[in-house]
Amino acid sequence: MASSLTTASPSPAHEKTVLGHPIGLATLFMTEMWERFSYYGMRALLVLYLVSGGVDAATGSQGGGLGFTAATATAIYSVYVAMVYLMAMPGGWFGDRVWGARKTVTIAGVVIMAGHLALALPGQLSFFVGLLLVAVGSGLLKANISTMVGHLYRGVDDPRRDSGFTIFYIGINVGALLAPIGIGMVGEIVNWHLGFALAAVGMGIGLVVYLLAGRTLSPQSSIVPNPLSAVERKAVIVKALAVLAVVAVFYGAVVAADMFTIKWALYPITIAGLLIPVAVLVRIKRDRDLSTVEQTRMSAYIWFFVAAAVFWMIYDQGGSTLSLFGDKNSERSLLGWEVPTTIFQSLNPLFVVALAPVFAAAWVALARRNREPSTIVKFSVALIIVGASFFVFALPLSQTAGNDTKVTMWWLVLIFLMHTLAELCLSPVGLSVTTKMAPQKYGSQMMGVWFLAVTAGDCVTGLMGLADVQLNGVGVILFQAVAAVLAGLAIFMYRKKVNQLMDGMG
Repeated sequence: MASSLTTASPSPAHEKTVLGHPIGLATLFMTEMWERFSYYGMRALLVLYLVSGGVDAATGSQGGGLGFTAATATAIYSVYVAMVYLMAMPGGWFGDRVWGARKTVTIAGVVIMAGHLALALPGQLSFFVGLLLVAVGSGLLKANISTMVGHLYRGVDDPRRDSGFTIFYIGINVGALLAPIGIGMVGEIVNWHLGFALAAVGMGIGLVVYLLAGRTLSPQSSIVPNPLSAVERKAVIVKALAVLAVVAVFYGAVVAADMFTIKWALYPITIAGLLIPVAVLVRIKRDRDLSTVEQTRMSAYIWFFVAAAVFWMIYDQGGSTLSLFGDKNSERSLLGWEVPTTIFQSLNPLFVVALAPVFAAAWVALARRNREPSTIVKFSVALIIVGASFFVFALPLSQTAGNDTKVTMWWLVLIFLMHTLAELCLSPVGLSVTTKMAPQKYGSQMMGVWFLAVTAGDCVTGLMGLADVQLNGVGVILFQAVAAVLAGLAIFMYRKKVNQLMDGMG
């Protein structure tokens, strides 16, 4: 009789759902949205700030930047973006072995805020310290917050999983959409450093949301999957201190010899950004603790990694090569208003927000009819489209090469639209397939491996910039376009082999 009067205890907060998805997805959506608001707002200003010098007497445009050449600015931008994604690997390691994903994201938010505040201060030293802090913090956050999205769902076979990652991806792009309008316009028109300060405010809002709604997250996110033993922890500390000592001695000698230039800092990072992804993939592939199935899936994953690296090599030039072209060679008058250059950085996220629900619904509808393209086919299509975008870019470039001719800004709109169509075929699908194919031992770290593809692609661009290659030259643009299209056709031809290696994960 007593048992019949007992009321059921309420479900834990993390088990509640909103529109069929775990409520924790809303928390992570908002956290990532504000973090991306801070990141993309700063990124929209970065190249323009680097090339800006004194006030232009003819146009009255703002100076006050660091006055680097376009090639050096592009190299710094590319290496910075590469660093953000390179740091995702140790970020995933900290999540797996030291703090757990949830605590790592908290620490990351604080570090990112500190970085943006450093950028808000004038001077080269505070600028580069700020870039380093934002890169480290973003790396800590990126791998772990995506892993936390995966924790919300009931295994890799949960039918809501892909659409959940697509919704999460919309959050990224809502932040990226608002950032150039808010942070970008303030920085470009009013004051660079005020724009950077607003980025710190955005990260602060995201951190508050994350901390206040923490109970909605999966308890699994607080677990350290593979904690360091006392012996391992000591070995890691010793190795880290040894590396820091070597770096300090080397650069101390360079400075003492009065040989230091910005390239002394950029070249080692760029080369490391190319070598580290290869070393990491080889190490995981050779791990004897992996099962035969996990080994086979890693062989398939290498195809996706290489394809993604080629894709990001072109895609991320939207904030450098395309931005500089738009600032110098595009006619940006719209109904009598001179559109700020940073506003064009909102085009891609605007298109993503508009089109992502369409793509998500299309994938679900095709899946019901058993006609959804495999993951490798989606990657192939993405490469062909992003390659075609640079064939398009070559047309206005050829009209402005070697002169001050300005072309309509609608060329940029078309190119960013093509980038978005390609991105929606590759990026959310890549996040999902990474969490599906990740060996259990490398849960968060595999998300870091995925981001290393961005590092590899951006490091190629960075090396070209450091070598003073004219990245907006027609020949260079056409070369990249051909490389992307050929890569897309190559993986399409081998799609059956890759699907077999994926062992049912395609």
